[in-house]
Amino acid sequence: MFLHNRLVLAACLLTLSLGLEASPAHSYDFGQPATAAKATRSVEVVMGDMSFTSKAMDIKAGETVRFVLVNKGQLLHEFNLGDAAMHARHQQEMLQMQQSGMLMPTGMKTMDHGSMGHSSEGHGMKHDDPNSVLVEPGKTAELTWTFTKAAHLEFACNIPGHYQAGMVGKLTVSQ
Repeated sequence: MFLHNRLVLAACLLTLSLGLEASPAHSYDFGQPATAAKATRSVEVVMGDMSFTSKAMDIKAGETVRFVLVNKGQLLHEFNLGDAAMHARHQQEMLQMQQSGMLMPTGMKTMDHGSMGHSSEGHGMKHDDPNSVLVEPGKTAELTWTFTKAAHLEFACNIPGHYQAGMVGKLTVSQ
């Protein structure tokens, strides 16, 4: 039993050291995903190559917003809600996806993680955060979010180089 407990502890520590989560659940202190039916308003965001149509948005705490994301550019873009620190972390994950060949200029490539020596759960090789959506060129996608408290956030594209080229805007949630 002692050896079994030590192995379980070692596995947990290894998982944490690799940056993997024990639970796939995501939580965000500024809100949570919602269904489009619960939206109190819709906001269209047009993505061009290295630009959003809006550079700033004002939202009230408690409001549920349906973002309609239209990619009119030639490249894959992301719409991601979070603070600057979260975007910096996510940019590193996106860079790893790009370096692995999973993230292409115009879309995502499905990869067989087993052949790469990775589990399908690990190493940041999935783009499934509820506060984020990828939109291929010429496509439209949606993200609906309930903002629960006042916050100073950003909406951004974290594909390598896009944030730095100006694909970021301010999102202010007020009481």
